[in-house]
Amino acid sequence: MKGRTPTADEKRWMNDVASLGCIVCRKEGKRTPAEIHHIDGKTKTGAHYHILPPCYFHHREGSSNPLFISRHPFKRRFEERYGTEMDLMFEVEQLVLEARGE
Repeated sequence: MKGRTPTADEKRWMNDVASLGCIVCRKEGKRTPAEIHHIDGKTKTGAHYHILPPCYFHHREGSSNPLFISRHPFKRRFEERYGTEMDLMFEVEQLVLEARGE
């Protein structure tokens, strides 16, 4: 199902989140481009704020190995290794607000 179109403020938030790079790689001291992962899907109110910035490998590459675990399809393993999506989301929020000077 296709999500609803983000508002201008939601687009700004998603751009700022993506600009952080992958949150998992960042915690490991690396800088990699990020995709946007919607924690609760794309159709609920506020969905475009409940996001994470994983790279392709940590988002949807589909592997679970000693180097990395993809969120899709391995949510439980991903969270066991890297932290819950909610914890990561709060960390991302703090990083964005700091980057904005807020």
